[in-house]
Amino acid sequence: MPLTPTADPQLVLLRHGETEWSASGQHTGRTDIPLTAAGEVQARAAGATLAGYDFAAVLTSPLGRARRTAELAGHPGAVVDEDLAEWDYGPVDGRTAREVSETLGREFLIFEDGVRILPPTPEHGGGRQGETLDEVAARAARVVQRAEDTLRQGGNVLVVSHGHLLRVLVTAWLDVDPRLGSRFELGTAAISLLGYGHHLRTVEGWNLPPDHARPA
Repeated sequence: MPLTPTADPQLVLLRHGETEWSASGQHTGRTDIPLTAAGEVQARAAGATLAGYDFAAVLTSPLGRARRTAELAGHPGAVVDEDLAEWDYGPVDGRTAREVSETLGREFLIFEDGVRILPPTPEHGGGRQGETLDEVAARAARVVQRAEDTLRQGGNVLVVSHGHLLRVLVTAWLDVDPRLGSRFELGTAAISLLGYGHHLRTVEGWNLPPDHARPA
């Protein structure tokens, strides 16, 4: 059974479906890992859950795993927005948090440490130093601004992107410190709902499984 849209416009967030690296806990930034078979099932389920929505705009990350999720969710014509690409992890790309923690000799916390905590290597991130959290937050804020242009006209907006980018995006929506993105867990193909209450930007639903509204 699909979600029922509210009377007021919403910014709907959809994380891409499962990949091999998301399943193993490897940071997946600009390395473009395809969806697994389970991830494709998740994407279709998300599309069914959102079938009741009429979206005035659908935006997607340029990375294949997000574009494929948008397609399977019923939006093959989603507009690519470069600002929706995942955090460029640079030297952390392809590594798990545990691996980075072992290298540092302490717990690695990406929202506090960033990704430039390790030196660039060709094997991880192609030698790139990666983005700072503030740079990711600036991209997310631009997405919010563009989406709000449509929301103010009464249209719903769907954004298909990645775990960390969307966790930063919700902080941009709430106009709070981007480090608070660490408190917003987000599963693969999870759906989140952002809206308005008493003239304030609000979170109306977070980390909803793609089939949460469907009968068992």
